[in-house]
Amino acid sequence: MFLVSPSPQNTAKPPPQHWAEIGEKTFITGIWLLFWVHKLLGRWPFRLCLYPVIAAQWLSRPALRHASMQYLQRLEAATGALGHTPSWQDSLKHLALFAETILDKLLAVSGRYHFSNVRTEGRETFYATAEQGLGGIIITAHLGCLELCRAMAEDTGKIRLNILVHTQHARRFNQLLKQLNPGNDLQLIEVSEVGPATAVLLSEKITAGEYIVIAGDRIPVFASQTVQADFLGHSAPFPAGPYILASLLKCPLYLLGCIHEGHGYNIHFETLASSVILPRKQRNEAMAGYAAQYAQALTALLKRSPYDWFNFFAFWDQTRDKH
Repeated sequence: MFLVSPSPQNTAKPPPQHWAEIGEKTFITGIWLLFWVHKLLGRWPFRLCLYPVIAAQWLSRPALRHASMQYLQRLEAATGALGHTPSWQDSLKHLALFAETILDKLLAVSGRYHFSNVRTEGRETFYATAEQGLGGIIITAHLGCLELCRAMAEDTGKIRLNILVHTQHARRFNQLLKQLNPGNDLQLIEVSEVGPATAVLLSEKITAGEYIVIAGDRIPVFASQTVQADFLGHSAPFPAGPYILASLLKCPLYLLGCIHEGHGYNIHFETLASSVILPRKQRNEAMAGYAAQYAQALTALLKRSPYDWFNFFAFWDQTRDKH
């Protein structure tokens, strides 16, 4: 962990925490308890119990408030999605939607969410390719309720997903989801680094017609390379891993997003590249191009549902220094 100890001689502002150093255990535990409130009493009692939890988190975590406001301000400046200058009420709404989405994650995995409230776009083309036995890399974001995508995939049996996770708290949360439905076919691959053994495993998955799911909006702890792209009017670091993997494994790259729309969700499928080519002499430029395409697609979804992006850390200020 990269820390600067305060002292009379050193008054420099500490660098921002890496997202993996920010604990989510307390918040997720609280939502897990509220899940049982919902199960016993319904959604409105859940919401009444939710407000104190949200207020406590928002008041006690200034870094969370700052990250939320920074995102909302930059989204509004770049897209006008909110239609007004963001305020503290918007930040609270942002966090409240995150909490409700965690509940929907639990409901989706436990089989209690009604798929009739879910619409899809671009699914037919994606499924047609999957039915041909062609695997690929799916790049996602911390956007909406992606567990609905997992649940629908398992329900149809048309695609097999392998989720790459990079931290223990991600693994713990996914294991919690699996406890709700022990029969699900969710495959988690925890990686501390992508070495030869991991590369062989992922290649076998792709060859078998399966899909590797990896987040494109968080830099893993082990990441040795990032790529810069414009996001909401400011340069931001993105992980290079998804593009390098798709290039090495010679497979298509897809975007999978999920946003709130109407009284439910809209799951968005999009082909980012039928093949990812990274020429040796223009490697960085090519990766930047793919990252820019991803950032543009992400922006388009957030313009439709502005409170749906759940990265409550200094996203634009992430450091590539791992020490």
